[in-house]
Amino acid sequence: MAIKLFLTAIAICRLIITVGLTLAPTQLLHHLSTHHTDMETVSLDFGRMTRTEPVAVFRPRSAVDVAELVKAATSTVGFTVSARGHGHSINGQAHTSDGVVVEMARRRLRDRNDHTDQFRPRVNFIQQYVDVWGGELWVDVLKSTLVYGLAPKSWTDYLYLTVGGTLSNAGISGQAFNHGPQISNVLELDVVTGKGEIMACSEKKNSELFHAVLGGLGQFGIITRARIALEPAPQRVRWIRVLYNNFTAFTEDQEYLISLHDKGSQKFDYVEGFVIVDEGLINNWRSSFFSPKNPVKISSLGPRARSSNNGDVLYCLEITKNYLEYSDSVDQEVDALLKELDFIPASVFTTDLPYVDFLDRVHKAELKLRSKGLWEVPHPWLNLFIPKSRISEFDQGVFKGILGNKTSGPILIYPMNKHKWDNRTSVVTPNEDVFYLVALLRSALENGEEIQSLKYLTDQNRRILKFCEEAKIGVKQYLPHYTTQQEWIKHFGDKWDHFHKMKMEFDPKHILATGQHIFRPIFNLNADASLR
Repeated sequence: MAIKLFLTAIAICRLIITVGLTLAPTQLLHHLSTHHTDMETVSLDFGRMTRTEPVAVFRPRSAVDVAELVKAATSTVGFTVSARGHGHSINGQAHTSDGVVVEMARRRLRDRNDHTDQFRPRVNFIQQYVDVWGGELWVDVLKSTLVYGLAPKSWTDYLYLTVGGTLSNAGISGQAFNHGPQISNVLELDVVTGKGEIMACSEKKNSELFHAVLGGLGQFGIITRARIALEPAPQRVRWIRVLYNNFTAFTEDQEYLISLHDKGSQKFDYVEGFVIVDEGLINNWRSSFFSPKNPVKISSLGPRARSSNNGDVLYCLEITKNYLEYSDSVDQEVDALLKELDFIPASVFTTDLPYVDFLDRVHKAELKLRSKGLWEVPHPWLNLFIPKSRISEFDQGVFKGILGNKTSGPILIYPMNKHKWDNRTSVVTPNEDVFYLVALLRSALENGEEIQSLKYLTDQNRRILKFCEEAKIGVKQYLPHYTTQQEWIKHFGDKWDHFHKMKMEFDPKHILATGQHIFRPIFNLNADASLR
């Protein structure tokens, strides 16, 4: 420990010397921390499967602060820089062991009495957009825009994620079939590149950087500002769940619903689904859809809720219709849409709630799990994009095969339209007009049943990936995790050459986001190795 502290002191001194050319040493010390609590916080993420302690934690008060730190990292000092938002990565993607973690989340800055008024969202009501700090939480973006009766168009299921974090991946939920992922709704960015330059970029200005950063896994720069497109916000949501025991009917209905967006007809505003692989509640931790005092059992739905060739697998379609308080047509619109679907008739469950409550549904469930000590456990999540043409094969091999009849968390499945994604961004998706997200959101409870252990679930994830590889299903990981560059090259496929070119252009020393394990840092070989 003494050696570690000594090396940390050397590292901070070097930072002061280097950055002190433009920032006073006292300013830099104010931003840097090696406090035990701070180091512990950034050493773990939501996945809780890896632990990596950095040299120091850096809390910027502006994009200039971020740029100065990155400039220091590119000097002879030789250290890496990893931006961290809400720490919701699964496999340590925001970690670094030989550098500095930049705490971007504004709430953490505010909690430490920094002057962060400059970070607050700024809404342009006339042009319907909002400018936000890269470390802003989406829930706070929503609160700021609702004051003007506006809201972003595309969401993630969980709002306590940072803007820069989701835009570095894609940002998806049940609205993506219509509005595309969150990265399809960005108008401008300010980015601190791996050279320490602050660059504004958009479709027309520095467009290569703009598209590279969106879905770029933090490889080309740190997002310090994003301009997000807005739309008039609904007031209420009609939230509906229906069940299927036939996978083909389930996917055909999902695909039908997402095809309506361009036809000028009535449509649902949100389309998702999940898989139920065992006898249990239709409820899950993602929502409080049903009252716990009156739970709904699958067995209560009658004979159509089981099929001899379907084992214990059921499928739940989750859909919503947004509306205004004074709307008198929502009932007729919902009924007309439901009449076109082939679900189990007795399985329609409906609730109405405010728009904000629907968007924030997962957080409410999170609070319940935290109260029971069931949130801060390992989360070996696996997110896959599956081509539409192979989704039935995946169902047979995984839902009805590898998973057996037990699970330890929600399994989401829903389709998206390829043309709503900009192929110029860094995100990789299957090369079909429609593809599915399958998200296995399991939690490991080491003191529980074997089926809930971290080893069991990670081994099962490997079996799923092996099955996809051997069956040549053509899956692409969302929120990808690989440990070798060859695996990354295979993941990016035809996009790899351009991805590598952008890396050499905007982060030539490979100092950013090293926790992704895509590129190895290129340090000055004459520099002392104490930081590495």
